[in-house]
Amino acid sequence: MAALYEGYTLCGVGPAQNSSISGILGIELGRDIDHVLVTDSSRSVTVYKVSDQKPTGSWTVKQGQIITCAAVFNTQSQEYVVVTDNKVVRVWKEDDVYMERAFKATVSAAVLRVLSAADSEPVVLFCCGAVRFLDSLLGSPQQPIEDVLAEEEMIRWSTVLKADHQLVVLFSTEQRGEHWLYAHRFNPNTLVKHRLETEPCLSAPISFSARCRGSNIHLLYLCLNGSLYESVLPLRSSATGAEGVQALPRSLLLNLPLGEEELISGAAVMLDEAHVAVVGFPHPSAGHCKDYLCIWNTHFQTLQASKEMAGRIYSQLWCYSGKLYVPHGKMLSVIPFECQKSSLAATMGKLKQSQSESKSCSLLSSWTAQPHGNITQTPGIKSRMSTRNTSIKSALTVDQLIEHIKTGAGEDVQAEVGEFIRLTPQTDLQLATGRMALELVSRSLTDANFYPQCAFLQLLETRYLCYSVCPELLSLAMVKKDFHLCQIAFQIFPDIPEAVTCACLKAILSTPDSEIETVNLDTESVIFMKVLTQTQSGLEEEGGQQNGFCPPALESDVSDTPCSKLQRDPLALDMSCPVGLHKGALLNEVLQTAYSDKPLLPHLKDLTVPEVIVFLQYLLFIYLKYSHDAHKQIPALRTPSFSQIIDWICILLDAHFTVLAVAPEAKRLVSDLHKFVRSQVKLYAELGKIEGSLQVLKKSKQSEDFGMYSIEVIELF
Repeated sequence: MAALYEGYTLCGVGPAQNSSISGILGIELGRDIDHVLVTDSSRSVTVYKVSDQKPTGSWTVKQGQIITCAAVFNTQSQEYVVVTDNKVVRVWKEDDVYMERAFKATVSAAVLRVLSAADSEPVVLFCCGAVRFLDSLLGSPQQPIEDVLAEEEMIRWSTVLKADHQLVVLFSTEQRGEHWLYAHRFNPNTLVKHRLETEPCLSAPISFSARCRGSNIHLLYLCLNGSLYESVLPLRSSATGAEGVQALPRSLLLNLPLGEEELISGAAVMLDEAHVAVVGFPHPSAGHCKDYLCIWNTHFQTLQASKEMAGRIYSQLWCYSGKLYVPHGKMLSVIPFECQKSSLAATMGKLKQSQSESKSCSLLSSWTAQPHGNITQTPGIKSRMSTRNTSIKSALTVDQLIEHIKTGAGEDVQAEVGEFIRLTPQTDLQLATGRMALELVSRSLTDANFYPQCAFLQLLETRYLCYSVCPELLSLAMVKKDFHLCQIAFQIFPDIPEAVTCACLKAILSTPDSEIETVNLDTESVIFMKVLTQTQSGLEEEGGQQNGFCPPALESDVSDTPCSKLQRDPLALDMSCPVGLHKGALLNEVLQTAYSDKPLLPHLKDLTVPEVIVFLQYLLFIYLKYSHDAHKQIPALRTPSFSQIIDWICILLDAHFTVLAVAPEAKRLVSDLHKFVRSQVKLYAELGKIEGSLQVLKKSKQSEDFGMYSIEVIELF
């Protein structure tokens, strides 16, 4: 048996390279199983924390440079490695801000990929088929690289496997319709060439996947005619060199349905010894539609699970730690899955109900990984709450409740939903929450007099909802001007699309303060805004410079005179909040929402000039407060970070730069921003002058035997 669970969006996808490949160059594991590196086909590498669906770091190469292979994480040195312009190897650490300033070395031959396995040194595979360890290559970047491949022979796929401390590099090649597989082993260093059994044009391999099982490597490859083959080769080879070509027998595992249209691409990934995930091939019961992710059982040749993906699906598929990464449309989705041990009874759906129920506790989607303190259940272990809830039988089944939602009175529906949530076991509630939310939203959209706000809030509080489960919920809340529901959704949903984020932002900015002030919002967020607006900064109290900030009026092009109390112009900088407390609390929730720059930028252009100015004024206000450490005086669980504020200022200026430059009403604001940035640049320039001295002080060691009194002379060069 196999199951696909509710997925979520990790990030947006850039323009496709061609009809079968998305804008993603590759996805690799990061420093742990909860972090992945996403390399796009243009110029950036981004690290995402999968459980939060948020980027934790991003690096971009300069204009004119391109990334030519997927970035990897070196688990031994805790560094990232990528190749730009085919020959420039770049290495940087997590805390490096700019990739351009990191270590780089130009090698003598074009690099195809950098391959990395856990607890092993990365391996560099060249386009000519040669292989080098990364450290050896960086030690002598211009070392000669031998040609392994014949003329016109090109590498189509590659990977690295590790088992029993044995590292094996596999790569497949194509030459004039012939397909080959190379296995490069280390200790001893051997290269073995295998010929793949294919029929030209009819069964050319289009996708490969490999895993180690026992003492063998199992290679899975998918052909254009829908045939899925498996070949087995030993982990350790008896060959002593590269003499001759060895035959690689294959066995047919599965024939996938082709449909009516001609197939040009597809992808398959081996999940375990009996299951394989496939994209690009039609669902057997969905006609010609190919936009499905399917899991097939190769032992019994049956379809075990399927999921339709919105938008066109590409022939790319990655699998890490029980999650499938699928680019489709304009997004990259993460789909959790589980495969159980194959048996004929399970495959035909004839297992006893008790067996399926005993495993139900472990079938939780990754996005419900209770970051807010909920109890996580594991197979065989139940929390006291689940045990108590299981002993109470719910008054209604989920199907009965759905029928009541369709026709019942608003108050009755809200009461029944609340009772159902209270009495239903957590594992059953997770599956039912999405159905209830969809039905409630559906009726609210068709019946203007029906809007069960309390029921929606109760469903959100279960934390079993995300945007992808019920996409219309936030849109409905905006139509109803239910900003309380919007706020809770922003706090809980990890996968809100950039277009919806901008729509909510526009709704908040366009609504008068007087109307929003009457809305009941999260108390803590309002208190944070109230204290923030009332807190006087150190600058206001002392007239001094804090965190390197001087008011814009103090900065001049010709004067280097430090800030002083006598020089301050109290009218030069307006430290009052430009929006009401409730609107500020809602804007803070928007600031903390995960997003990607490219998808967000075009939607920000929908904001009007007055809305942009008000939002920028608020961002400048809160940034100035943060510069004076005012936020540190206020205990709060959810507050925007310094970097989030800066990022929003930058992307908002990028989206509306031309308009702000010519709009008369924006002149004062843009001038203040310019002067503020100039003061910060001046501060960092001064800090740069004493950087060397600070490093010497940091490295200097105090005398161990200094007695009661001593004088130590430190020479700074």
